[in-house]
Amino acid sequence: MTVLAKDGAAQPADIPAVPTFGEATRLWAKIGLLSFGGPAGQIALMHKELVEERRWIGEERFLHALNYCMLLPGPEAQQLAVYIGWLLHRTAGGLVAGTLFVLPGALVMLGLSSFYMLYNDAPVIEALFFGVKAAVLAVVVEAVIRIGKRALKNRVMVAIAVAAFLAIYVARLPFPLIVLAAGLIGWVGNRFAPGLFSGSAHGKGKTAADSRGVVDLMFERGELGHTVPTRWHAARTVAIWLPLWLGPVALIAALAGPGSVWAQMGGFFSLMAVVTFGGAYAVLAYVAQAAVTSFGWLSPGEMVDGLGLAETTPGPLILVLQFVGFAAAYRHAGAISPLLAGSLGSALTLWTTFVPCFFWIFLGAPYIEQLRQNKALSAALGAITAAVVGVVMNLALWFALHVVFTQVESVGWGVEVPVFSSLDWRAALLSAAAMVAMLKLKVGMLPTLAASALAGLALQAL
Repeated sequence: MTVLAKDGAAQPADIPAVPTFGEATRLWAKIGLLSFGGPAGQIALMHKELVEERRWIGEERFLHALNYCMLLPGPEAQQLAVYIGWLLHRTAGGLVAGTLFVLPGALVMLGLSSFYMLYNDAPVIEALFFGVKAAVLAVVVEAVIRIGKRALKNRVMVAIAVAAFLAIYVARLPFPLIVLAAGLIGWVGNRFAPGLFSGSAHGKGKTAADSRGVVDLMFERGELGHTVPTRWHAARTVAIWLPLWLGPVALIAALAGPGSVWAQMGGFFSLMAVVTFGGAYAVLAYVAQAAVTSFGWLSPGEMVDGLGLAETTPGPLILVLQFVGFAAAYRHAGAISPLLAGSLGSALTLWTTFVPCFFWIFLGAPYIEQLRQNKALSAALGAITAAVVGVVMNLALWFALHVVFTQVESVGWGVEVPVFSSLDWRAALLSAAAMVAMLKLKVGMLPTLAASALAGLALQAL
């Protein structure tokens, strides 16, 4: 049975009409408010709302869009929202979808960052964060296991992960260099041993149900002309979005001076926007190394606290960078109010983190079919994902050292080892309990964080 769509064309009765811009805006706001649980939970939420319940996009096209977003630096779930919003309602739809996906979590993170900087030395708050830190270690270990199962399909991928771990932990090589090296290994390896490198973890082997959605029918009716790249599409997109992204960064550097914390943040987080392949956990190791050791913006314990805050908010986990930016500006406020400086630093971090996400989608989405068919690019991504496992292992070790032990020492080459006499039995106990809860009992992340915070309060009282 078919019915007539708004333009009079025949349309299957079980597929709804094209949603209005207002309907889409309300749904993106709902998704932004409910997007807890990291990228897996966020993607599952979008699949449920967009594919299963509303059928705005078909299963196969949803997976194709997700695979494309996996190729990009930045939070793939937010970029998937931008992509689908762009499909439905052009650039305005992508802007609304991506902004509403981030905005609720960013507002919550701003409030939590302000509260933390003002009251983190209060005994009750300190005790709560003591418990949160222990749970965060369990969250990161769970991420290592989850990503490892997806990425380490053979011994070559395991070797890449081990090499990446040694490169960042022992040799202290920068994360961008590790990403580039892994991508090059995958690209070249695909030519000589495609069987070892073609097993990209992102969507390979998945079978999509033979279903269609609103977007699929719009394609069939020729209503999505904006998805066909024009001759000047790339040049026009770059001319608009590159100045929009980097213009404020250059202006701030010129006004505050190239050595100011504002210029440092603008440049550093803009770099992060280019190299954040593999999700937030991968880039966190590099951010922690730079923010704590190189720039001295915050302490190791505060970095762990920031991740704990980001885990409790909706939106992408990469919002932890907002906490880092807030802390850096708060402590280098100069003549203005520290809270105002922190808020401005938070805004600068958000700008340099998420404006590039819109840029990548609007620039490359029309070429999705070409990218999706490129086997060499898929092999490079698979190798990068394997390297990410090693980088996240480094992050887990870094967290463990600074959560379970109160003292660490360097033994050369920048390698840190714990002072075993400084073991904090309370932190070790809470971390072990959180790991059992998440890995064995399959307790959710938010309940584990909440229970660990309360347990930390009880243990500190002892």
